Amino acid sequence: MASIALSRVGKSFGTVSVLNEVDLAIEDGEFIVLVGPSGCGKSTLLRMIAGLEEITTGTLTIDGERVNERRPKDRDIAMVFQSYALYPHMSVADNMSYSLRLRRRSKEIIAQAVSAASAKLGLDPYLERRPKALSGGQRQRVAMGRAIVRKPKAFLFDEPLSNLDARLREQMRAEIKRMHGELGATSVYVTHDQIEAMTLASRIVAMNAGAVQQIGAPLDLYDRPANLFVAGFIGSPGMNFLEGRCEQGADTSAVVLPKGFRLPLPLRIPAADGEKVTLGIRPEHVTVDAQQGEIEAAVELVEPTGLGVILHLLVHGEPFKLFSTDRALIRSGARLRIGLPRERLHLFDQAGNRMAAL
Repeated sequence: MASIALSRVGKSFGTVSVLNEVDLAIEDGEFIVLVGPSGCGKSTLLRMIAGLEEITTGTLTIDGERVNERRPKDRDIAMVFQSYALYPHMSVADNMSYSLRLRRRSKEIIAQAVSAASAKLGLDPYLERRPKALSGGQRQRVAMGRAIVRKPKAFLFDEPLSNLDARLREQMRAEIKRMHGELGATSVYVTHDQIEAMTLASRIVAMNAGAVQQIGAPLDLYDRPANLFVAGFIGSPGMNFLEGRCEQGADTSAVVLPKGFRLPLPLRIPAADGEKVTLGIRPEHVTVDAQQGEIEAAVELVEPTGLGVILHLLVHGEPFKLFSTDRALIRSGARLRIGLPRERLHLFDQAGNRMAAL
C-alpha cells in the first residue's frame, strides 16, 4: 500500500477556482473520507488523485514520488465509481479479471486473484452471471472485486453507495469496512452522507466551498467541531444554533439570548462584553424537564424514528430540534420546558469559528 500527500493542491477551471490550496497527508493503510455538500470539491479532489483531472497548483505525491504529470494507469491506483462501470457483455469473473488480462498475467495468477477476491466479497455463486442478472449491491461488490484483484497502492471510492437503497447502503458499509480491515489498504472515500463518513473513516476531511474545514477522527469532529459548518454538517439531526451576545461578569460569563433570556455559564469565555456569539447544542443533548427546564418551547412537529423521537420546536421564534428515546414525548402537549446542559454547549465567535466547549 502507499502514503499519499497533497501540498497546497488547487484546481481552477479558467478563472473559476474550485479547490483552494488543500494540504492533506494520508498515511499508509488509512481510511480517509472526504465529506461535504454537493459542489464542495470533494469529487474533484479525488479525481485529481486518480489522475482524471489535472492539478492546477501544488504537488501530489504517492509513496514520496511526485505524480502530478503521471497518467492514471501509471499511478497504480484503483477506483470504484458510483455507476459501477461494469462491462455488460462480460461475466462477473471476466469483469473482475479484465485489468489482469490486459497486463497479460498468467491464467493461474488471474484465477487465484479472482478466487480470493470473490471469496472475500461473497461472489462465488455469481461468477458466471452478467451484470444485468445482479442486484445493485452485487454489482457494487463486483466493482470492488475488480479493484481488489489489481492489488493497487490505494483504493479510491467515488460515492459508491449513492445508487443503493438504505438497507443495501448499510450492508455495503459493513462490507467496505470489513474489506479495509482485511486488506489494510490505503483508501480515500468520497461521500455527502455524514453517517457513512462517521462509520467508515479513520479520519474525516470535512470540506465546503473548495476548502478543507477540519481534519480529524470522526468523534473529534462530532465533539469538537472547528466551526459552524462542521458543527451543523456532522451529526444527525444537525446541531442547534441560537444567536446571542456575551455578557461578562467578574469571574464568569453569560449568553443573552433573544427576548432577554440570560443563560449563565460556568466559566469566563474569551469574548468582549456585548460581542455577538453563537451557542450550539446537539438535539440528543437537550433535556426535557417540566420543573427544572429553563426554556419554554413550542412543539411544531413530532417525528417518531423507532429508536426515539425527534421534536421540532420553536425556541424564541427560532427552529430547534430535540432527540429523545422517551416515547412518551410523542403524546406531548403544545409546549414543554427544555434544559441546555452546560457541559454539552458549544460556543462560536462572530466569524463562526469555535470559541469554547463548556
